[in-house]
Amino acid sequence: MKTLDKIVEIYKRSELSISKFATIIGKDRRTVTSWIDRVIDKEPSSEVLERISTFFRYPSIIWNEDCQNSEFLELLSKVPKEEVKIIDEGYLGGLKYILEHEDKERFVIHAQFPGPMYRDTTVPRVYRTKSSSEIEKFKKERTTRMLSYSFETTEWYSIKSLLTFCFSEIGNFYTKEQKLQILDLMIDNFDQNFNKRLYFFDSHSRKIYGLDTTYTSINIKSGVMFFKAPLESVFIEVRNKKLIERIHRHFTFGSEAPTHVNPNDAVLILRILKDSIELELGLIGAYEEINRKTFYGGLFKNNISISLQKKLSPLKEGQRIN
Repeated sequence: MKTLDKIVEIYKRSELSISKFATIIGKDRRTVTSWIDRVIDKEPSSEVLERISTFFRYPSIIWNEDCQNSEFLELLSKVPKEEVKIIDEGYLGGLKYILEHEDKERFVIHAQFPGPMYRDTTVPRVYRTKSSSEIEKFKKERTTRMLSYSFETTEWYSIKSLLTFCFSEIGNFYTKEQKLQILDLMIDNFDQNFNKRLYFFDSHSRKIYGLDTTYTSINIKSGVMFFKAPLESVFIEVRNKKLIERIHRHFTFGSEAPTHVNPNDAVLILRILKDSIELELGLIGAYEEINRKTFYGGLFKNNISISLQKKLSPLKEGQRIN
């Protein structure tokens, strides 16, 4: 296959218009048409080849003369190995990996409330995982580092997981006292600390299933993202820059972010829920307090079952529902 043959094959697979493809590679529509119709045989410049590789994320070896036919076609359909990596180094290896990639700051979308670090400070052995002095050392180091006042952290939790932690009687292994301890710890950690931002988002307002069901950590500066695989202590590392930027933007850019509680009000929500647990007000009582004291009643009502919604008071005027 000649270089032009490869470009035409990539164009066909892209299913883009000639105009769009021409824009991507920095050429006019007439040039691309002449390639497709085999009107000219002049080899494209190295700049054109680099633009194609960058945009479609193809390895540069596809342009080598010895990369032909089946090998070329296979490379077009494979995810570059350097972009996806499986981290399977056991529980201790997983701890070290997290510490390395959340060294100075972290941006995490949590699968459930609370995050593992807060849970482990109060309920040390929830799951049947092997432990050792070295594992406990790394867990303590992680907790100390992330609870430090100067450590920058941005944490997202779904409202659904927050309410499940506080009030669900299914799949909830926390006692009342443990719930209060965890909420106190998080209140102390986030209250009036500009290095730390806490978000509660409505996972029912948009179809974003996936990011609210697995631990996802994004390091935008290093261009790396990792998430928990559905296997014990296995992580999937992603280094696809465009994907990482897209997901990070989704949770940082106002018009794109899921409907959420303003981080300035997150601690207030935690305090209301803590009081509701202490006074045993239950889910309905907690909603009434949130609806009365804040403008987020609509977000929380959206996460309560339809049958219970009939028992709730009408939303206070001025609700922040988007």
